[in-house]
Amino acid sequence: MIGSGIFIVPATVASHVGAPLLIIAVWVAGGLFSIFGALSLAEPASAYSQSGGIYVYLREAYGPLAGFLFGWTQFLVIDSGSVAALAVAFGSKYLPYFLPISPLGSKAAAAALIILLATVNYLGVKRGAFVQNFLTTIKFAALFGVGAVVLLFAKGSTANFVAPPPSGGGLVGRFGLGLVAALWAYKGFETATFNAGETKNPARNLPLGILAGSGVVIVLYLLANAAYLYAIPAGRMAGSDRIAADAMNAAVGPVGASIISFIILLSIAGAANAHILTGPRVYFAMATDRLFFKKMASVHPRFRTPHVSILVVGAWALFLSLSGSFEQLLTYVVFGHWIFMGLAVSSVIILRAKRPNLARPYRALGYPVTPVLFILAAVFVTVNALINAFWNSFAGLAIILLGIPAYLYWRGKSGGGLEKKGAALPEEPPLR
Repeated sequence: MIGSGIFIVPATVASHVGAPLLIIAVWVAGGLFSIFGALSLAEPASAYSQSGGIYVYLREAYGPLAGFLFGWTQFLVIDSGSVAALAVAFGSKYLPYFLPISPLGSKAAAAALIILLATVNYLGVKRGAFVQNFLTTIKFAALFGVGAVVLLFAKGSTANFVAPPPSGGGLVGRFGLGLVAALWAYKGFETATFNAGETKNPARNLPLGILAGSGVVIVLYLLANAAYLYAIPAGRMAGSDRIAADAMNAAVGPVGASIISFIILLSIAGAANAHILTGPRVYFAMATDRLFFKKMASVHPRFRTPHVSILVVGAWALFLSLSGSFEQLLTYVVFGHWIFMGLAVSSVIILRAKRPNLARPYRALGYPVTPVLFILAAVFVTVNALINAFWNSFAGLAIILLGIPAYLYWRGKSGGGLEKKGAALPEEPPLR
């Protein structure tokens, strides 16, 4: 969950809503919606302990078309777009703090990051997981450190928290756009479900990890935003490309800003690695169901990884990183992501009715209130994005709809896919 978002999008949130209390409200709302989603998704995660995550839940609740459209959008927009957006942030937002590189150099740095992380994950899930755990430890400590150091040492002012909101109408729309940006920073708790087939005791560990991780991230994000606002007024915050570095500079000078900027580069790399580690498992599951390129179901004979899926994801993310800006990629990702997150959480309700006897080691806390609130939030975010960022959102919607003829092609090619009674799935050696 912790990647570039909390270090970059607070400026985007501030530019949309303006007032400091509204900024905090956006992050509180995003945190609540995320925890509602985590509480809900942990239920099917405990019931379906196989690689694929949300793809599997949608397939079981709504049928193979819904699962396919998620995987299709995940591949073309959500997952690859997230990797691309993070790589672009790496090359254009924080790397220039250390190196005066040209726009072309920034693109080259983004491409190099994607190639490096794809290579690491190609060589084995343990290698990818080691990189992930190492970088997670660093970024966790860094985010906590930023909040603590800025609040203790910056010559800030509590008056920064009570500035009036900007004049003009459209507050609900502006709040919604700010929420879109904040939710991108919160995105990530659901990706833990993609690797369920490679997780020890997934029925226990997945719900526990999703819930505990989400709670900790919410606390850290609120701490970070409080520190940013204490050091830098909301108006200046809206114009900052490197808000964490600017806040640290206000607290302890250029040395502190340099240290945190370097750590943020590692944090961004860690978030991109998480997507390359988890996303290919979705396409592996789709290909195993004969609803995607057959080669995507291949398992490397030595490294036991879905190596073709990893290479294809890396190649597509590389293309996106060279063709889009951070802001464009963010809008594509969030819009498509929240359509399917709403459907995924809805699957909790659908499966309760459709498969009442399904073994559920964990049952969603607060059901049905928590899933319903999350679904309403997902509807609000997608409709608001479609209204206020129409062309970027429409492009994402068009990509989703293009998945329908693609699904019909693969279903026909496989003789009906999963809908053909008695169809045997191809046998592949297990991932590890």
